Amino acid sequence: MITASGLELRVGARLLIESATFRIAPGDRIGLVGRNGAGKTTLTKCLAGEGTPAAGTISRTGEVGYLPQDPRTGDLDVLARDRILSARGLDSVVRRMRENEDRMASGQDTTRERAMRRYERLEAEFVSKGGYAAEAEAATIASSLGLPDRVLAQPLHTLSGGQRRRVELARILFSDAETLLLDEPTNHLDADSVSWLRDFLKTYRGGLVVISHDVNLVETVVNKVFSLDANRSRIDAYNMGWKQYLAQREADEQRRRRERANAEKKAASLNLQADKMRAKATKAVAAKNMARRADQMLSGLEQERQADKVAKLRFPDPAPCGKTPLMAEGLSKTYGSLEIFTDVDLAIDRGSRVVILGLNGAGKTTLLRLLAGVEDPDTGKVAPGHGLKLGYYAQEHETLDPERTVLENMRSSAPDMDLVSLRKTLGSFLFSGDDVDKPASVLSGGEKTRLALATLVVSSANVLLLDEPTNNLDPASREEILGALRGFTGAVVLVTHDEGAVDALQPERIILLPDGVEDLWGEDYADLVALA
Repeated sequence: MITASGLELRVGARLLIESATFRIAPGDRIGLVGRNGAGKTTLTKCLAGEGTPAAGTISRTGEVGYLPQDPRTGDLDVLARDRILSARGLDSVVRRMRENEDRMASGQDTTRERAMRRYERLEAEFVSKGGYAAEAEAATIASSLGLPDRVLAQPLHTLSGGQRRRVELARILFSDAETLLLDEPTNHLDADSVSWLRDFLKTYRGGLVVISHDVNLVETVVNKVFSLDANRSRIDAYNMGWKQYLAQREADEQRRRRERANAEKKAASLNLQADKMRAKATKAVAAKNMARRADQMLSGLEQERQADKVAKLRFPDPAPCGKTPLMAEGLSKTYGSLEIFTDVDLAIDRGSRVVILGLNGAGKTTLLRLLAGVEDPDTGKVAPGHGLKLGYYAQEHETLDPERTVLENMRSSAPDMDLVSLRKTLGSFLFSGDDVDKPASVLSGGEKTRLALATLVVSSANVLLLDEPTNNLDPASREEILGALRGFTGAVVLVTHDEGAVDALQPERIILLPDGVEDLWGEDYADLVALA
């Protein structure tokens, strides 16, 4: 499985983890927890072999399946089905079988006979690797994650970011890896898929490390907890489930507080007595020893757990604009032979609040990309109204330049803002000191989310296009976003699976995709949010 010894992790000069030693064995289902930026993503990258620790060793036995927050799949012309089958080396065999099927159907006699012989050899190889049963297993996993056959038959470049991520998750679950490292696996999954994934992981017999802000998933699945303490640069291991861990952590904190209170009381008494004795020369040595003893009592205590810092988020005061700052007419989008949606009209009035609903693959992200000008529609047009200032939050963080630093990304969003103000804003989003000089490519998912939101804050946008803005965030940071949504006076167009985000927005209207039907918001639509 995976064994780490004397592990030290750093991001730049910042120490994340020091002298950590642990093992991930078969049957271990570990919940990796810690605030955003504590090092969870950095640790899983190193465990997967995609990063290098500053010190220590990591040894692996058996195959490791790693799902990063932003998977990069390489060849986007590959069919989604072949990408999943590649986990067991079946993709190339299936592709060559298809090619020879075409030759058998259209070739001349000699070509047909040669193709038949090749096909027989390939089918034997296919069967030896699990064959049709494995192909059916892959299709079942994909379907359970919201990827029907029509999606599996498409090239990856025609799929949305959420669909590509589900393809990667399906590939890893199909791989028969001995250890799974899953970083926020429920992102982009609907409620039924999340429920299926919980059941799958609950019975998984290999080693598992999961990072997730889905409380139901960690409660159901994990039997051990690794807690990254950013204040003490260490990993605390708890050999227990999630609820027991929460209770144990609270008990530990109460014990530390009692021990510190008792030690401080005794130390104060010793120091008081030492002060009285210092006045007498004959007792100066005794007084000094008493003071030293008081210091030792305090220095030997475990530190109390400090409250995690939370980014302070307030969306910008919107710039003045006309009555309808954003309009679209007759929008349609097709990828290859797949029609995403057709003839969608909408008008976003000043201060309006709109939610876009639709099943996975219905085109929610695509519609936001068209409105943001990231992609062009096949038909129709997007018409900016008077004074429009757009702020676009992309679920895959495409608005960030991975090669530029945190500060450079902020400067590109607010070129007229002075350096002091930029750093002050970044500081409120927990980027301070050397953190602002890190390239965006090395940030964790939660850190990228904070940076992308920070760029919105300095934008003075009057229309916000938000695509899953609460993904990758810890509960405290999520609450900050929900509070900011409640208080924003500009217009918001929201795509989300998060029912809490919709409650915070208090939408007036919905747009149902792929048909583009517009309706007034009603509680009857609330049940569709988690399913959409």
